[in-house]
Formats: sequence, structure tokens, C-alpha cells
Amino acid sequence: MLSLPDAGSSPLIMGIVNVTPDSFSDGGRWADPRAALAHAEQLVASGAHIIDVGGESTRPGAARVDPAAEQARVIPVIAALAEAGIPVSVDTMNAATAAAAASAGALIINDVSGGLADPAMADAVAASGLLYIAMHWRGHSENMQELASYGDVVTDVCAELAARVDALLAAGVAAEKIVLDPGLGFAKNTEHNWALLGRLGELRALGYPVLVGASRKRFLGALLPDGAAPGERDLPTAVVSVLSAQAGAWAVRVHDVAGTRVALEVLASWQSGERA
Repeated sequence: MLSLPDAGSSPLIMGIVNVTPDSFSDGGRWADPRAALAHAEQLVASGAHIIDVGGESTRPGAARVDPAAEQARVIPVIAALAEAGIPVSVDTMNAATAAAAASAGALIINDVSGGLADPAMADAVAASGLLYIAMHWRGHSENMQELASYGDVVTDVCAELAARVDALLAAGVAAEKIVLDPGLGFAKNTEHNWALLGRLGELRALGYPVLVGASRKRFLGALLPDGAAPGERDLPTAVVSVLSAQAGAWAVRVHDVAGTRVALEVLASWQSGERA
């Protein structure tokens, strides 16, 4: 049976394949299943350990997608990747899509809503037995930035994720199947994102592996001239991946797998020199 690779001392690299017409980063380039499969295979060849397949855009302002349409986009790609022996994650907020992806061979359910968007999700995750990534979330893309109000963002996010963990455990999800994600950019402003990254240890102190998904996000573009288009944000993304690795992240979710792999190899070589 196909299984996930061991993260070891370096984070796993989760390569992103959006089979959507309106992704903020790649804008429908992989909407065709054949193109998506070819791109995923290229990401694996570049060093991705996991391919995350999503059929609903979660960019700010994005409209919801019917689960049937979402499944029509993602299931053929997931099934083909699983058949090829590639570990697959499904990026979905819908319990029905999560269950269909599990049947198609996915190993991970990556839910940006942490189970809040679909009340049936926790039960579906428990029934699947798959690894579940619960991201911090306060609302759908249409209005999420209106919800970016916190006392202390790190304390609040940790408390809200801990509540999601409690709900998952109560539904029968095994503790060892839970991964947490701080939800960078989701109901967060730039200062919130940097605070969460700078204090990632507080999230790890909850006792669960942590996924960092900063790739090409707007707060990284703010560091570059004129904000930079999403595709021009890979260098700061790679730096964040290295810093996340040093902070103990379990995995990083990225578009530019090749650059991330090299950045993490530099860190590993640096650390091996320290131990020599």
C-alpha cells in the first residue's frame, strides 16, 4: 500500500497542483487533467514528496464551487497520480469530495477550513483514516479579510486550532492523523502572517506536526518592487521554507518545488557542517 515518506530532519515538500480556472497563482494552467498530471510528475521529478490537488480556488473573493464540479476536476487527477505511485493530498473543504478522494487513492485531506465549512468533514476524516491537515480559518474567501481581528494573533490562532483538534478527536479522528496549519493569508493581514511565522514554535507546542503554506502569497510580494506578480515571489517563499524548517515545520506547501528543494538542501548542508 502506498504510504507517505518520512519527514526526517527536513520538511516534506508538498507541490501544488490547482485544477481550477481561477487560481491566484497559476490561473487555470493545469485545469486540463492531462496538463495537471504532467505538471505533477514534473514536480515529483523536481523533489516534491506529496502532490496537493485542489479544485476550488481559495483566493480572496473567490466564489464557492459545487462539490460535483470540484470532484469532476480533482478525482481523475488524484486517481492517476495514485496509480502512478505518487502520494496525493486533496485540497478540499467538502466532506463528499474528501471521501471520493480517499476512494481514489489520496493519502491526505487538506482542509483550509479545519472542518468548519462542512459539518460532515470530521466524520468523513475519521471514516477514511487518512492524515488530516486542519488549517486555521474564520470564513469563506468572499469575506475572510473582514474577520482579521485578533487580540494576540498567535495566541488566538493556537486557541482556535486547539478547539478544532478537540472536535476532531471527539469525532474519532486519531491524534496521530492530525496536522495543523496556521492559515497564512486567511483572515490575516501582513503583520499577522509574520507574527505566526516568527512564533511558529507556539503552534508546534500544541503537539502536532505543522504545515506552512506561504507560497507566493501577497504578504511576500509586499517585500518586492511594486508588490511583484505571484510567479515572482518564489525567492522569498524559499527563504520562508528554510526558516520554517529551522522552526521545526513538518512540511512546506509550495509552487516552486525545485527552488525549495535546493534551499532546503543548502540548509541541510549547513547543518551538517555545524555537526562536523
